[in-house]
Amino acid sequence: MSYAHVQMFMEKLKQLMYCNDIPVINNPSIICERPQFQLLYEELDSMIQTLFNTEDQDVHDFENVRKLKKRFKAAAEEAEDIVDIFVSAVHCRNNGYFPRSDVFQPSLHLEVVMRSINSIKMESMNISIDNMKMDSSLKTDTLKMQSAGTSGSRSSLGSKKLLEKVGVGFDRDVEIIRDKLAEDGKHLDVVSIVGMGGIGKTTLANKVFTDRFVVYHFHVRGWVTVSQTYDKRDLLIQVLSSIDDQLELEEATDSQLHKMLHRSLYCQRFLIVVDDIWSKEAWGKLKLFFPDHNTGSRILLTSRLTEVALHAKSHGLIHHLQHLTEEESWKLLCGKVFQGDECPKWLIDPGKKIAKNCHGLPLSVVVMAGVLAKETRTKDLWLKISCSFHSYIASDEKGCLETIALSYDHLPLHLRDCFLCLGGFSEDYQIDSQRLICLWMAEGFIQEDGSRSLEEIAKGYLMDLVDRNLLIVERRYVLGDVSRCKVHDLVRQVCVEKGKEERFLLKIDWPPSKHHLCEVITSYKQRRVFTNQDIDIMSLSYPPTPSIRSLVCYQRETTLTHNISKFFHSFALLRVLNLEICELNYFSPGLALLVHLRYLAIWQSLFPSSICNLWNLQTLIVRTSSSSMVLPSNISDLVNLRNLYCKADLYLPSIGKPMKLLEFISKVVLGDGVDNFQKCFPGIKHLTTTLYSDEENDFEVLHHLQILRLTGSGYSRRRSVEGELVRGEPNLGKNHIIIRFPSTLKELLLVRCGLPWSDISIVQSLPNLEALIIKDNGFEGTLWKTGEEQFQRLKFLRLEELSIKQWEASSINFPCLEKLQVLKCVDLGEIPLELGDISTLMYIHIENCGASLLESVRQFRQEQDDAGNYELKIKVDGKKMPSCVPKHDD
Repeated sequence: MSYAHVQMFMEKLKQLMYCNDIPVINNPSIICERPQFQLLYEELDSMIQTLFNTEDQDVHDFENVRKLKKRFKAAAEEAEDIVDIFVSAVHCRNNGYFPRSDVFQPSLHLEVVMRSINSIKMESMNISIDNMKMDSSLKTDTLKMQSAGTSGSRSSLGSKKLLEKVGVGFDRDVEIIRDKLAEDGKHLDVVSIVGMGGIGKTTLANKVFTDRFVVYHFHVRGWVTVSQTYDKRDLLIQVLSSIDDQLELEEATDSQLHKMLHRSLYCQRFLIVVDDIWSKEAWGKLKLFFPDHNTGSRILLTSRLTEVALHAKSHGLIHHLQHLTEEESWKLLCGKVFQGDECPKWLIDPGKKIAKNCHGLPLSVVVMAGVLAKETRTKDLWLKISCSFHSYIASDEKGCLETIALSYDHLPLHLRDCFLCLGGFSEDYQIDSQRLICLWMAEGFIQEDGSRSLEEIAKGYLMDLVDRNLLIVERRYVLGDVSRCKVHDLVRQVCVEKGKEERFLLKIDWPPSKHHLCEVITSYKQRRVFTNQDIDIMSLSYPPTPSIRSLVCYQRETTLTHNISKFFHSFALLRVLNLEICELNYFSPGLALLVHLRYLAIWQSLFPSSICNLWNLQTLIVRTSSSSMVLPSNISDLVNLRNLYCKADLYLPSIGKPMKLLEFISKVVLGDGVDNFQKCFPGIKHLTTTLYSDEENDFEVLHHLQILRLTGSGYSRRRSVEGELVRGEPNLGKNHIIIRFPSTLKELLLVRCGLPWSDISIVQSLPNLEALIIKDNGFEGTLWKTGEEQFQRLKFLRLEELSIKQWEASSINFPCLEKLQVLKCVDLGEIPLELGDISTLMYIHIENCGASLLESVRQFRQEQDDAGNYELKIKVDGKKMPSCVPKHDD
């Protein structure tokens, strides 16, 4: 249990103590235990203040504090299990189920765990609290890293030696960095190479360092490898030795070394490579070594951490090193295995498959080349290796994995659980970032800070993992947030190995026997189970396994025919249940008994009212083949619900109270008797809904709304009949949709709304709008004149399937525009040439448009080239339109 998880448990205790409007917990059996909940809450709060919230001072007894924290978290976890089992037992009995008494206690027994907490409290009082750090376990981790520093450095150096002769895929990178290093600027500047472990940062830096032009351009060149643990004296000796290996350094004092370095660099144009730097603090100490004499000197820095590069940068380049292409991986593999000779034809197909399995990581390619070089060159063997890639690479990848594992060792504590959770997904699985964030929240991995929402904090965690090059971004939303991501296979393997060591999760990639699965779960008290196999609910039913807190099934679609209610005692304490790929023939009453669920994903044809008993739910994902679903009238009993995802229309009836925490709901339609969204979802931030032509649509009262997606129906709304959403006759007259938008809006999508272009001034006036998508006659008419008004902050504009023929606009209308997309606008004659004057415009994408528009784009390209704007990227029907960059005379 993490510190954030303890916080989440305490929030649950507060609801058990004070909430009287939640039917599940507002019953005599729970109410009479409120004094015990109160006492437990106070003890936990007292311990948190003592152990976690002390001032940052010198630590003399941090090892004892670390042990106390570990014991406290274990005691808090035990207390949560006891409370949850008791609440489950009460709820089950109220619904006519009588689970086994050896698993579910009908009364609350906190005496033993309270004694444990008091014992920890007494011991903590004997320690000098004034000398504790806020989180002294961080120091323990640092000491572990320091004690492992030598071996870790050796592994890292060994991996670097493997990559030293990699000569594939870096030519363009060398050119970019060399040009930046040689720029005219006189002040000392920093150029950074950033990327994941094993991607070739050091190799690229070495190729730049030894480049003939770089050698000629800089009078003095030096190299220093920092790594996680570093010593000031050692760094000075490294730099001086690389500059002049004839210097006598061992007997010199630190002060003398510093003076020697200053003399070596004085008034010289120097290049120093600072390799493998891990922290801003290290850079702060190191940069003092290098004087700025306005000679055009440069620092070339390599790091896995983008934040370090940003901290070191003044005006320099941050070059994010990309993975090799499949072709580059194959070329590198051939070069290493055959040493310049041709690859035999019979080995090409299996060899390319092996190269592809390396997923563009040079270190992985080099390791596999070492395996292949030792084996007989037969087609059968290479085929066998290509089909059993990981078993072969495992025998020779220890150094490779240790290199990547350094990134895990360097993670702050609050990110480690989030990182290990990634090991539950299969190779190459594209992870939906929003779902991942919801999963982290449900697990209690996100630590509140009081000033931001949990979602905002979780997004920060996600971007931190991206910036540390532990997550690969596969797709982004229009405003740049990560939409889908994945984990490189070797990074995932580190997740799996570390997860096993810490008993963090059980990953099932094979169809295990009933006996084996139960044995593993019960023996090791597994809290999390991830599987991409068909799940046999009965295999978890005996012996009881209430230790399972998360059960995630994904990737393989299947049908569950078992009545889960017969086996619910095996899952009673679940916080996370993902059965989205498992179609349920009917909604089992047993699922409604899992009152501790915070994250539920199901595949269901109806939305039963009993699901609203799950008062802890934060995220609900409903997959269905139906086009619409009727939400139950007691949906507001889900008092903790923050996200409701469904691709079907969700028909919302009148509800008894507002859902104050709900921030995201998809495809919702207001039912009869529901006045507006503000009364139902006062805190909504992301809303997708359908508009009708006979009503006003006032979104202005939604003061937190940031993303709004509107689809016009072209129909008038009629009453619902017997729970089915029925649409009225088409409105054959002119649309009279009236829309009012909130000033908080950042992203707007309009589809089939049929609004006149004259109404777009309402959208133009929105002060915070950054993305606008108009699709399928979202606005209707052949002429769009943007007039004199500005889209003040608009960065992204997409026009798709519109009847527009003429567009009159200027750079004044779009002062911040960065990306423009025009898709399937077959009647549009041209893009306004004046848009070329927008200084921020970086990208234009044209797809499936008419010939006249394409000719306009060619003219647009030519005008930009004539103006020297070669950086503007234009893509037409999937192909890049090249700029006519002029050739310079030698």
